[in-house]
Amino acid sequence: MLTFIGLGLFDEYDISLKGLEAVREADMVYAEFYTSCLMGTNLEKMEKLYGKKIILLSRKDVEQHPDWLNEAKDRNLCFLTGGDTMVSTTHVDLRLRAQKLGIETRLVHGASIASAVSGLTGLQNYRFGKSASIPHPYESRRGTKVISETPYDIIKQNLELGLHTLVFLDIDKEKGYMTVNTALELLLEVEEKRKEGVMHGAAAVGIARAGSENPVVKADYAENLKDFDFGKPLHILVIPGKLHFLEAEALVKLAGGPIGFMKEVD
Repeated sequence: MLTFIGLGLFDEYDISLKGLEAVREADMVYAEFYTSCLMGTNLEKMEKLYGKKIILLSRKDVEQHPDWLNEAKDRNLCFLTGGDTMVSTTHVDLRLRAQKLGIETRLVHGASIASAVSGLTGLQNYRFGKSASIPHPYESRRGTKVISETPYDIIKQNLELGLHTLVFLDIDKEKGYMTVNTALELLLEVEEKRKEGVMHGAAAVGIARAGSENPVVKADYAENLKDFDFGKPLHILVIPGKLHFLEAEALVKLAGGPIGFMKEVD
């Protein structure tokens, strides 16, 4: 048996009672924290609360050489991830690999940033379009900075449909955690290059440390928000589309957005 368990958003206490029971009954407990991570805890704290040794897996262990899966043929294994257990395509692929090996699987869901964003901002979940991910820029062979324009295109498409865009920010072992500030700067650089009017004057909402006791939620126009201090990671960004009047009111009153948002309702 292989049980996939989502740990929630911030610390070791976000695990569900069902998830905690599964961990304590497991023979082996594995975890990966490269797709997402819990910023309010560490392995030592998790092991103390859960009462189990946790084996941390690398990207290669999960995506390229998941030989440890074979242990689930005759033992009870748990696989822990931040957020909800099946939000990442990587985890779906792992479940399919287990199925091909004849391993029974089950899911224990956890709180996801995808749903938490709606609660924190007041933006309605059914008004979100396709999500985007902003990777860190890389250096070309010629030594120039290369910025992915795909997130800009996704935001543009969603805005044309009046939809909000949830923008995931890169987590890189070497470059670290991308901030809302960096993400907006990159989008504005693409705007400066393409001059298509997507980001200039666009509303934006930044969220930091969702799931903690004191998350930061701040709304403003993109050019202004890029200078706001969100503090420590993890960060996530939302580019709202057309706003329902309740959404506009929520962004103003709950996220400190400018009163001008109230004039831009659908």
